[in-house]
Amino acid sequence: MPLQNGSVTVTEFIIGGFDTTKRPIIAGMAVLITYILAVFANIVNILFIIYDKRLHKPMYLLICNLAVVDILYISSASPTMIGVLVAGVNTISYVSCFIQMFAFHLGGVMEMFALAVMAFDRLVAISYPFQYHSYLTNGRTLVLTYVLWLVACGFVAVFPATLIPLPHCHSTLKYTFCDYAAIMRTTCVDPNYYFNLVSIIIFFLSFFTFFFICLTYIGIIYFVKLSSNNDKKKMGSTCLSHLIVVTCYYCALFILVVLTRLGVVLTLEERNGLLIGTIFVPSLVNPFVYCFRTKEIKYKIFKIFKKVEASQ
Repeated sequence: MPLQNGSVTVTEFIIGGFDTTKRPIIAGMAVLITYILAVFANIVNILFIIYDKRLHKPMYLLICNLAVVDILYISSASPTMIGVLVAGVNTISYVSCFIQMFAFHLGGVMEMFALAVMAFDRLVAISYPFQYHSYLTNGRTLVLTYVLWLVACGFVAVFPATLIPLPHCHSTLKYTFCDYAAIMRTTCVDPNYYFNLVSIIIFFLSFFTFFFICLTYIGIIYFVKLSSNNDKKKMGSTCLSHLIVVTCYYCALFILVVLTRLGVVLTLEERNGLLIGTIFVPSLVNPFVYCFRTKEIKYKIFKIFKKVEASQ
């Protein structure tokens, strides 16, 4: 890639994505409240599953994994945005910026993997209800989860590996936190080659996981048709939570990634808004969906509230 003249040594980056925000304090407080709610709700889900041995089943281990992914995903960007909007701290060190970028993209990839493996879990549970616990044991579920984290780290490692050797011409990020596109636009090279490389990875992962989820639901629909009306209601209730979560994540992702690659031009504010939406919506919606649509977790919450009321 041809270099431009005037490369500089960067020790820190300036976050410039909120420069045009009219009411930064209000926006920052909204981000802060959403962040606290999302992290708290996901931690509650994790604690319920860890401390209740009756929930030590493959489905709940996968819900627990999704909660960990959501905490990583929303925590990768939120503290920086809160710092810029509320405290006015608009700089981030070079190393911290790259760590944030890695965590953000790892969270995004793991969100896809987590949703795909949860769809597979529902397919096995519905198509082989009697053999389910022998096919998907807790041990196999944990091994599968560890493997997915390792594979995700392998894919995401490409991002810093392609960025670190490149010289920088300036240190101002156009976006609201450190992601691959934001850092790449500070370099002295033509970014198209690198954007195309990363786009291939993202396209492959997003379409592969989405196609896999669609295939599992085709299988689920087939087996649901063969079931009794009573079983159909149970299966529908079980899958609805997952469908809500999948819709929340993939809608924003496809708008952001697919449309922009097809030539649809987004303004900087629209791009930042969609990017923030892909982080906040799933991370906030997921724990509440699984809390109130999963019978065992919902029962546990109601039981705690009854104890609190009785003690007063």
